[in-house]
Amino acid sequence: MISALTRFIFLVCLAFIAAFIALYNWGPEWAIFIGISLLSIPLVYSYINLARLGKYVQSDSVENMPLPSGFWEEVFFRLQRLVRALKQRIRNIEQQHDHFIEAFQASPNGIVMLDENDQIEWCNAIAERFFGLNFKRDVLQRINFLIRRPEFIQYITKRHFDEPLLLERMGQHSSLSLMLQAFPFGNQRHLLLIQNVTDLQKADAMRRDFVANVSHEMRTPITVLMGFLETVQSLDLEKSQRDQYFDMMMSQAQRMKSLVEDLLTLANLEANSLPATTNKINVETLMALLRNDAEALSQGTHSFSFNMIDKDCVLGDEREILSAFSNLVSNAIRYTPDAGEIDVKWRVNAQGQGEFSVTDTGPGIASEHLSRLTERFYRVDRSRSRDTGGTGLGLAIVKHIASRHQAQLLIESTPGKGSTFTLQFPKERLAP
Repeated sequence: MISALTRFIFLVCLAFIAAFIALYNWGPEWAIFIGISLLSIPLVYSYINLARLGKYVQSDSVENMPLPSGFWEEVFFRLQRLVRALKQRIRNIEQQHDHFIEAFQASPNGIVMLDENDQIEWCNAIAERFFGLNFKRDVLQRINFLIRRPEFIQYITKRHFDEPLLLERMGQHSSLSLMLQAFPFGNQRHLLLIQNVTDLQKADAMRRDFVANVSHEMRTPITVLMGFLETVQSLDLEKSQRDQYFDMMMSQAQRMKSLVEDLLTLANLEANSLPATTNKINVETLMALLRNDAEALSQGTHSFSFNMIDKDCVLGDEREILSAFSNLVSNAIRYTPDAGEIDVKWRVNAQGQGEFSVTDTGPGIASEHLSRLTERFYRVDRSRSRDTGGTGLGLAIVKHIASRHQAQLLIESTPGKGSTFTLQFPKERLAP
């Protein structure tokens, strides 16, 4: 400021001197003209600089404007530094805003921001999918106009946000279960968080069904055992009749034992999600064990064919592989009528995958049942399964064993013609 003031005083003095000289030589008119002209120079220079500044302001590029000389150099320099700082601050805020938006978009939960009038200020893509919203179309729309479920409208209206709200049968195909809760923030605004609990609801339903099925499966043999025990205790039976009752009781006890063993096996498999070991298993030895067990279970009522088309071994857990193979063979025996044929085969297909298949000539399975056969306790014919000693857990065990060995359980069946169950192992699980 001192140098600028000095320059201004110098210019004023110069104007007075020039005017005095003009007055002495050419008269007062020239003195006034020359004095005003000299004093107008800084005004013209200032106007030019202000015009240039206005041009760069309109193009939003003040920070790129060349600096003038003189007094305006310092003014423009400070202005440019201020503009750069403000723009950098705005960029930082925008980057933070973008990061927050990206984080909200990456969230597996739906997020909706509501203003004080319950109008949508922002929502992420998950919330759009959950509720069928479109942010560009629905922004500043009241959310209770867009989600017309009575329980949701009541939740929003009553403002009881301490507990979450469960909405079922939501989404495009009415297959979602959503848990949502509103949280107040800012000036009477609310953040609506929506969680997809469909899998949790299904798991809870499966747990309830599992407990009910286990209770039902255990209740039947226990009831039979108690009935036989009461009969033996209250009646004076002959030895042959008593022995017959004891045999029936042993059969029911064996059924409960098989059920408990299968439940423990399934629990161990579900608790261990790691891939199975890669021990080398001789399939030919397993086929011999399977033949002996199959003939003992069938007691001569079926004809068997065990074929080793290829000699490749399987890499895995021998106990689990034997359990899976045995379950498939025993299922075929139980569901195939007397005099039926059962073909057990091991081969390597054209893609280099190992295939253990069991084909029977049983009644076959309708297509609507195929996708549910590996569910625990799922039976196509419940009464026949119990009569043949099945627990309803065999295929569930096979499925988990296949998963631990990166294998697939493939099921083909035609009602009236029989079924084929195939365990397909990847070529990485085979060895010469």
